[in-house]
Amino acid sequence: MDARQLGYFLAVVEHGGFGKVAEQIHLAQPSLSQAIANLERSLGVELFHRVGRGVVLSDAGRRLVEPARQVLRDMETARDAARSVRELERGRLDMVSMPSPGIEPLTAMMTRFAERHPGIVMNVEGAFTAEEVVAHVRTGASEIGLLGSAEDLRTAELRAVPIERQPLVLISPPGHVFPEHDGSEHSERAPGRGLPPGGTVRREDFRGLRLIASQRGSIMRRFVDDLLADVDGVHLAAEIAHRTSILPLVLAGFGHAVMPASWTLLAERTGAVVHRIEPAWHLHVSLVSRPDGLTPAARAFVAMAETWSGRGPDS
Repeated sequence: MDARQLGYFLAVVEHGGFGKVAEQIHLAQPSLSQAIANLERSLGVELFHRVGRGVVLSDAGRRLVEPARQVLRDMETARDAARSVRELERGRLDMVSMPSPGIEPLTAMMTRFAERHPGIVMNVEGAFTAEEVVAHVRTGASEIGLLGSAEDLRTAELRAVPIERQPLVLISPPGHVFPEHDGSEHSERAPGRGLPPGGTVRREDFRGLRLIASQRGSIMRRFVDDLLADVDGVHLAAEIAHRTSILPLVLAGFGHAVMPASWTLLAERTGAVVHRIEPAWHLHVSLVSRPDGLTPAARAFVAMAETWSGRGPDS
């Protein structure tokens, strides 16, 4: 039994005979009769009593009319739902993101996508390393991943779209001022004053700082480890797995943190002091997806990402 056979059955009921239906739907009457016979065979009952050249519904046929109509209505509802997903009126997009790209550019990208496709529900899972994001996408747990790495991501099995480069910044507790060095080499510093917020710190400025670091595997931790090995007087105060806990610790005065520039706006709004770092290190943000088999929503998001490249703070 299929929807086509049910449609023929209802058409015969409504028109009162095979001949009239065959004319209406431009189908040869023998083919229509065969379709109805196949339906009766699959159900194991007669749906019509043949009376002369006409037909009369059997008891089983009368009982089938309303369920058949409901099935066709449900089929149409399903087709409408599929069309709405295809046309991005409704649907769901499963994503995964690391914490820093999850602040930006994900916020701006989701906002732009929602403006174009407000009916799509976006579900974003969390991951802490680029490897976790790639695994999520590779296994199909998420269709799209947003990650940050020391270099532009290259993988043979996934499609990677470079999005932006985020310079690392130093986030310091509210009110923190770097002391002026003798013979200051920083053009931002006026005589007798410390480095103003928004200025640039260099590696030697980290002497004496207590640093809050993420666990090993991130570019931020690589930068901190490089400082610890190269600059005297730098102290590792804490290793934090959940990066969302780092900013509250900075605001409490526990220490300083090296983070991507995506954290700048949030840090400054909450009262922290943010400085750029020279020489610069960059987090390379990429979007990854499978090369094919994506839902319409995922394809639309990837297409948007391809036009997003180069919008980063240091592009």
